[in-house]
Amino acid sequence: MGTANRATNGIYTTTEELVKLRQYAHELDLSARRRSQSMLSGNVRTRYRGRGMEFAEVRPYQAGDDIRTIDWRVTARTQKPYTKLFQEERERPVFVMLDQRSPMFFGSQLQLKSVYAAYIATLVGWAASANNDRIGALIFGDEEQADIRPKNSKHALMELINRVNHFNHQLQQPIPTGSIINIEAMLQEVRRIARPGSLLVLISDFHDIDESCAETLTMLSKHSDVNLFHVIDPLETSLPNRGVFTVSNSKQRMSIDAAAVREDYAHVISCRKKLLQAQCLNAGISYVDATTKIPATEMLLTIHGAKRNKKYRQAPGNVD
Repeated sequence: MGTANRATNGIYTTTEELVKLRQYAHELDLSARRRSQSMLSGNVRTRYRGRGMEFAEVRPYQAGDDIRTIDWRVTARTQKPYTKLFQEERERPVFVMLDQRSPMFFGSQLQLKSVYAAYIATLVGWAASANNDRIGALIFGDEEQADIRPKNSKHALMELINRVNHFNHQLQQPIPTGSIINIEAMLQEVRRIARPGSLLVLISDFHDIDESCAETLTMLSKHSDVNLFHVIDPLETSLPNRGVFTVSNSKQRMSIDAAAVREDYAHVISCRKKLLQAQCLNAGISYVDATTKIPATEMLLTIHGAKRNKKYRQAPGNVD
């Protein structure tokens, strides 16, 4: 069945839907709160101090400072030489890791996890494009992956959208037919591809997270600003209190007594989530509980909305 002929309704993405997400591009602010490692010029404000366009602070003049940056008003007032410092702008590529494996083909709310994750990736892409950042991606399914090296052009974003659509429409059932690419291998791949100083956006349900991922996440966070979006469907975290339900993988059916397995199931899911949260905390990675009951646009605007971030930066005690 061709991509264009498939009904969507939250089951599959379409190019039209992903392109429409462009309207939110200027409402999202992906500004890093950690020091950038990239030495290329660009539009992201960092903690580096240098010759730039935005004034940062004044400090006592030191030998070697450019006399053109002397603040003559402060110097005259204090009778001691002071120099101006400016917030230097540096480039920060944005790199997205998007999971489109079979377990993502599940949902009970607005859309399947695979579609929800695709929306997050595309929204991040549009926001990066609006900020003139280079955008790259690693998109993977059960058996194949696609690498998009960071580029600064509308063509790069359209390549991202086309690749997202391709992988999304390969999904047919939530249960893989054989062995699949594991998340640890993909995190290692991100570490190999993404340049230091990048903003890394990791999007997955992390159903196969284990202890082996901790070291890789830590290594990623040492050289980049990492945001992890844990895509979760509410039905995965809490089964109904009672009732017998019929489930199917499109080939077989079986009945499940929700009350009989509810506690054990909740314990397994809770342990997995706590493991991922602990690994993010230890690595200094931003963890986001991306539940599919909240629209992806609303969730991202709550976290990275431009107006919200402006208020955050202006609040007493908050430092970028």
